[in-house]
Amino acid sequence: QVQLLEPGGGLVQAGGPLRLSCAASGRTFRSYVSAWFRQAPGKEREVVAVFGWSGGSTSYADSVKGRFTISGDNAKRTVYLQMDSLKPEDTAVYYCAAREIGATGFNSWGQGTQVTVSS
Repeated sequence: QVQLLEPGGGLVQAGGPLRLSCAASGRTFRSYVSAWFRQAPGKEREVVAVFGWSGGSTSYADSVKGRFTISGDNAKRTVYLQMDSLKPEDTAVYYCAAREIGATGFNSWGQGTQVTVSS
């Protein structure tokens, strides 16, 4: 496991951008997969975007494709989520997560950060 720290989040108007970051302590991420999840009130946690550190592969939930971009900086041990064209339905607590390649589930989680999109 790694420790993940997520500063940031906040309030933004619909249509605006926001960037989340998640820094890991203690090690580089070449053998890891990182992801951003979110959980809105009354809803289950859902995966938003996934980033493979070894090759830079990415995948996105259909609801955010074309609007969100996940990326990573191995030297800073930080994964980012650039969110553009935000919608009120993007309002949620966002969590970063990590797992080793080949693991069945994400076992390292950030503390979560609130993102609120006003209409």
